[in-house]
Amino acid sequence: MAQPGPAPTFAPDAKQTSAAGAATGVLVVFVVALFFAWGFATVMIDTLIPKLKGLFALSYAQVMLTQFAFFIAYFIFSIPAGILLSRIGYLRGIVVGLVVMAAGCLMFSPAASAGVYWGFLVALFVMAAGVTTLQVAANPLIAIIGKPGASAFRLNLAQTFNSLGTFIGPFVGAAIILKGGVTPPDPAKTAPDVMAVYRVTEAHAVQAPFLGIAAGLVLLGVIFWFLRKSAGVPTPAKNETSFASFALLARPRLAFGALCIFLYVGAEVSIGSLMVNYLSQPHVLAISVQAAGKLVAFYWGGAMVGRLIGSLLLYLKAPAARLLSLCALGAIALVVLSSMTSGSVAGYAIIAVGLVNSIMFPTIFTLGIEGMGDKTPQASSLLCMAIVGGAIIPLITGKAADMVGLGLALLVPAACYLVIAAYGLYAHSRKLTDENAPVAVAP
Repeated sequence: MAQPGPAPTFAPDAKQTSAAGAATGVLVVFVVALFFAWGFATVMIDTLIPKLKGLFALSYAQVMLTQFAFFIAYFIFSIPAGILLSRIGYLRGIVVGLVVMAAGCLMFSPAASAGVYWGFLVALFVMAAGVTTLQVAANPLIAIIGKPGASAFRLNLAQTFNSLGTFIGPFVGAAIILKGGVTPPDPAKTAPDVMAVYRVTEAHAVQAPFLGIAAGLVLLGVIFWFLRKSAGVPTPAKNETSFASFALLARPRLAFGALCIFLYVGAEVSIGSLMVNYLSQPHVLAISVQAAGKLVAFYWGGAMVGRLIGSLLLYLKAPAARLLSLCALGAIALVVLSSMTSGSVAGYAIIAVGLVNSIMFPTIFTLGIEGMGDKTPQASSLLCMAIVGGAIIPLITGKAADMVGLGLALLVPAACYLVIAAYGLYAHSRKLTDENAPVAVAP
């Protein structure tokens, strides 16, 4: 019979591992809450657009400046946000992002009181600067805490809660922002002072949900401040992120991924932004703008359902790149079907695009940063910078809508999805080791 050996020395390590695992689990919960928060906040713009269009008598191209003001912040702040993360770490970076985003939401109050369009654009720009910082920090953080092989699964799961926020948001926006309709009094038949009072009154309906969002963001900021020293959170190397990170675009997988993030966000935002006006047209669903605003929730809700399905498929080891191509081809089919038909077919086909949009962003993102190692924050900054597509593609789509109508304008996002389908095929056919040979990057 074997004699008992010395007391085991691994027990304390096991306890430490268990504690670290529990801390990581708590952190994951609140990072997922971030995805929900910025999804809820950003989707409000979809109901804000038809309101501002009517309130200030704007063309489609002019009202798309709301998306331009929001998404241009990704281009301006992504690299600085990456630099910030390299100096203060992921969790403190998240706190900064939450504070800036809350400040942008609070700026809706003076914009509403002034009743001027540019005030809302400034508020959206500041709000987006905070969202950019959150995206640069949270996307790679959720991907790298935990087992590396499950990064696509974790990011898709987090994006599912982002979609939950975008599903709930339109109901709130339609109930509050679109409650009074979007058709203002005729300026030619209304006294200027009466028109000014109308604009200020209706603009105040816009500010209420954003003030509530600001309160929630401040609460999250306090929570992350107390979590800032959590165990198991990797620390970005000092000074690893700078404008020299553009040299990483020499890696084809990352560069193609950045292009696809640009096109995907542009396509998704274009469809969501025009959907209220599109669905309310007489030859589509012929419904009120408030009813159309509520249907936008099912566009984003479809993305939530799709991400749940996609997360399951990825968990079962479905090839991520191939799944991306299939979803992009499905989006093309639905957009073209909607563009070329009318009535309920056109309406529900465009809503169904959300279902196949579902896994595109997180899958493109994880394919882009895969194998980047200690250059992950740099790659994340570049991919988040590419979200500027949400500023450019909607402007192009809005101009097309002014020229040829909303139906044909949908072919602009259809062309974007075609490139994304090609990226999926490219990433599936190329070995990662061949793609990511070291590239010299200046310190």
